[in-house]
Amino acid sequence: MVRFNRRGFLRTSLIAASGAVLTGPLHARGNGDPSAPPPATAVKHTRTLGRTGLVLPVVSMGVMRSDNPGLVRAALEKGLLHLDTAHGYQKGMNETMLGKFLADVPRDSFVISTKVPAESGDSAAAIRAWLGRVELSLQRLKMDHVDILYLHAAGSKDETLAPAMLDALLQAKENGYTRFLGVSTHKNEPDVIDAAVECGVYDVVLTAVNFKQDHYPSVKAAIGRAAKAGVGIVGMKTMAGGFFDREKTKPINCRAALKFVLQDPNVTTTIPGITSFDQLDENASVNHDLAMTDEEQDALAAGRLEGGLYCQGCEHCVAGCPRNLAIPDYMRAFMYAYGYRDLAMAQTVLKEHGGANDPCHGCDSCSASCVKGFPVRERIADIRRVGSIPEEFFS
Repeated sequence: MVRFNRRGFLRTSLIAASGAVLTGPLHARGNGDPSAPPPATAVKHTRTLGRTGLVLPVVSMGVMRSDNPGLVRAALEKGLLHLDTAHGYQKGMNETMLGKFLADVPRDSFVISTKVPAESGDSAAAIRAWLGRVELSLQRLKMDHVDILYLHAAGSKDETLAPAMLDALLQAKENGYTRFLGVSTHKNEPDVIDAAVECGVYDVVLTAVNFKQDHYPSVKAAIGRAAKAGVGIVGMKTMAGGFFDREKTKPINCRAALKFVLQDPNVTTTIPGITSFDQLDENASVNHDLAMTDEEQDALAAGRLEGGLYCQGCEHCVAGCPRNLAIPDYMRAFMYAYGYRDLAMAQTVLKEHGGANDPCHGCDSCSASCVKGFPVRERIADIRRVGSIPEEFFS
């Protein structure tokens, strides 16, 4: 087992010590500010995020697709004190929006995380480049540190344990850029979770977990091993794409999907993407009611039989592809576009894998087979067009 020296600061926090932020007032700096929101609502269900000691509501806010500070303010008022963003969300504008809004909110009244994808290579240059992106994220957020800093989208044990990125993470913590270190994963989740536990660097794993995963029992078992080792677990992709069809005529029961994930007490919190006040009300209600109704159980049972938009990243399809394409990433971009209406995120994923190029050009027929029955070639041909849309259309 590889162990790393946990040097650097551990900032004392009221959040970790008492969880008082759950019921403490959220207000703008200064007295008598008429724009100050009312005290935050205490939530019924909270859990502790592993050895970090952070006490969080079981439903937090994924800010990913929101550009409305009023929605963030409402989330905090409802007790969704944990806000999750990333370096690449909305081409960086998501962090910028949060930075402007949170500049007038007491720093000890919320928990914030951001995610930075790995740099390629194993060199001092890769470490500097990654730390530079972290510094840019902090500038956008107008903060000297975040609470959780994730290495974003690791898809294997090797990526999770990449020496340069582990060094970069430890340097970020030593520099005071973060209180806790994490890794996020969209695929091969058990391998990534076990690697995170093995190396001893990571305090938190942000993992895809939902009722549509055929390998959910393996994900749950890995989550249990992590929790036993003191590694906190945050759940994402809990809505499994939000819809079962690209036309959006078959919505997933989001309350049921959230409750399913949270039946596992080893999952501390979830970060569903919230873009409207209706979604906020629906998701926040789970913080007060975790019991699954018969109707919700029936909805999930029926949903397991649907094809859907969510790719579970099993990579079964890759073995049949003569070009060894990163098909799960194309499928993830497809989900972002048709499930979440997030063309910017779809384009970001595509650009990492060839942009608007036609990766299937020259293949007479598709030999890649999807265990979920997704039409692989058709979806790749469809989603690759997003890569050619000028970036200014997403600004």
